[in-house]
Amino acid sequence: MKPVALSKARLKQFVKLHQKKFRDQEGLFMAEGLRTVRELCLNLPEGEMLVALLIREGEVEAASYAQRYREKVFSVTDRDSSQLAQTSTSQGIFGVFRQQRKDVHEAEVKPGRSLIIALDEVQDPGNVGTILRTAVWFGADAMLCSAGTSDRYNAKAVRSSAGSIYAIRHSGVEHLCLELRRLQKQGYAVVCSSLDGKDFREFPDRPEKIVLVIGNEANGITDPVRAVADRLVRIPNIGSSVRVESLNASVSAAILIERLTLG
Repeated sequence: MKPVALSKARLKQFVKLHQKKFRDQEGLFMAEGLRTVRELCLNLPEGEMLVALLIREGEVEAASYAQRYREKVFSVTDRDSSQLAQTSTSQGIFGVFRQQRKDVHEAEVKPGRSLIIALDEVQDPGNVGTILRTAVWFGADAMLCSAGTSDRYNAKAVRSSAGSIYAIRHSGVEHLCLELRRLQKQGYAVVCSSLDGKDFREFPDRPEKIVLVIGNEANGITDPVRAVADRLVRIPNIGSSVRVESLNASVSAAILIERLTLG
């Protein structure tokens, strides 16, 4: 397979995907690195969700899975690769993909047990991607992101999600509190992680349908979301004194998701 060289026009278009406004405008996002791109390719819901595979001249590691998409494979030079890269040590392998089309609020409510994750002003894209990946692992049905939450198609978020971005429905919402009220009307209990909440073990029952809300890394959940909450829960520390202020947002999410699904 001898891929066609990427044109200057398409290079310019793809480099613009570094910016959120262009990602949203085009409905595309870019992934970087052998593992991330390969996992996304292996988990495509439809073949057309892959727009292009960009491989630096001389790279051979991507050949094993790039063959099946050979009509979408393009070669890039070292200079092209440096413009496309968003990491300090690029592997020279990039994928351009289409964003998900179906929003959470457009999907039908799942009968029986259901868990939806909601992110309220989570700022670190690494946390966003890690929480998304954790939600997939534990079988959550969807993830909602407030307007102030870091873009889940940010390069760091995509890397942190480790190729799981197509494995769960996810969408952004302008007013998270309004979406939570809508879900409450459909039978969901809104459970918010909060340092002011009760030890999660103190709740004897577990609602059949839950929206678990994870708040901002520094300030926790916002007041409008707190006003909607059915329960505020916290993860207890061990020992007589607290030596750290709080847990990382993605760590807190992982513990609570595990408890709500397996506990």
